[in-house]
Amino acid sequence: MTDTFKLVSPFQPAGDQPQAIEKLVAGFEAGVASQTLLGVTGSGKTYTIANVIQQVQRPTLVMAPNKTLAAQLYGEFKEFFPHNAVEYFVSYYDYYQPEAYVASSDTYIEKDASINEHIEQMRLSATKTLLSRSDALIVATVSAIYGLGKPEDYLQMRLILARGEHTDQRKLIRHLTELQYTR
Repeated sequence: MTDTFKLVSPFQPAGDQPQAIEKLVAGFEAGVASQTLLGVTGSGKTYTIANVIQQVQRPTLVMAPNKTLAAQLYGEFKEFFPHNAVEYFVSYYDYYQPEAYVASSDTYIEKDASINEHIEQMRLSATKTLLSRSDALIVATVSAIYGLGKPEDYLQMRLILARGEHTDQRKLIRHLTELQYTR
């Protein structure tokens, strides 16, 4: 485990990639609010961004429009950064049917959902990583982060325990109760 990004790849930047990396890093360091990297499929955009991440050494959020692309990017970044905290944050619903009313048939459809527990665990891991590591690279979908709330709320809801630490049992139980834990 390391707290700095270390890109692992048999490749070296080629073609337009060195200039793109240089311009993106310079823009980041100059505080440019948004930049766009253009390229056709298979042109090495993910590798280019991996090089930028290694140079700027900052926690990174990579946004994808859907789960399919997010999974592909997650796999590629895991290969480029095998020693870093690459995490996956997508909607944990395998299936979601919002409640609805069909006026033409006077039919009410109840909300129904199926949650994927493995993806829910991956989301929790991503959240933990953001709170505890400086080498966090989170691949997420837009829909997964919509309406999450404020980061400060997450920080207030954490409980940090260390092995060998002495903790007052009553305070610990009170804190767990505040975090909505029950017996």
